[in-house]
Amino acid sequence: MAHNRQLVISGVSLTEANLKLFKPWSITSIVRDELEQEIICSGYLDNAPFKWIGLILRYGLKNDVEPHYERINEQHGDLPLAMELDTHILIESSKDELITIFRKATLIALVHAGKKYSLKTDRLEELLVEMEVDA
Repeated sequence: MAHNRQLVISGVSLTEANLKLFKPWSITSIVRDELEQEIICSGYLDNAPFKWIGLILRYGLKNDVEPHYERINEQHGDLPLAMELDTHILIESSKDELITIFRKATLIALVHAGKKYSLKTDRLEELLVEMEVDA
């Protein structure tokens, strides 16, 4: 592993939309830093068959309700996940709304993967429920 991150979030556009309209690169680090700390404090990766999560946010035409999985990368130690987000919504959103959208997508992916691999998801589930109550 060439870094010490436990959560890496990146993005890719599946449409021809101008990413400068919502500047996703300014949001991913905010969400990563917050949720990575939750991963560490909750022991989410204890006993996991991977060392870190690599999440790709796909800026597309729909909002996924669960992540897409790739095989655990044994060379790099990551579990690659992807979540598609509706670009039409992203373009119309404020920075605070984008943080909420990215945070929710990341939590959905983490909780789903946590359940699949029998990890500690209690804290992440609490955060997701709090988001749904606040919505």
